Amino acid sequence: QVQLVESGGGLVQSGGSLRLSCVASGRGFNIWTMGWYRQAPEKQRELVATIASGESTNYGDSVKGRFTISGDNAKNTVYLQMNSLQPEDTAVYYCNAVISGIGPRRPYWGQGTQVTVSS
Repeated sequence: QVQLVESGGGLVQSGGSLRLSCVASGRGFNIWTMGWYRQAPEKQRELVATIASGESTNYGDSVKGRFTISGDNAKNTVYLQMNSLQPEDTAVYYCNAVISGIGPRRPYWGQGTQVTVSS
């Protein structure tokens, strides 16, 4: 089994910054991509950013230029640096990892961490 554990959410004022972290733990797995999605109340879950093992990155349009994703392959950890936060960034942020090695390649999800941006 693989577990994803997120940390770093919280309350911040508009224009502020937060850094999210997510660690994948378990045995015998291979990570293809890690990343972040978010879901605001009454909205669909949307892509924030992903990073592949080769370090290529992909960002949702709404966060380009403000958020930066990075990874530490040795620690099976992904980070999301969020700058210039706005109230519309308020959501539950979910860590995602596409993993193989312990079964068919498939996505795993963390439990989510709340990010609230006040105006």
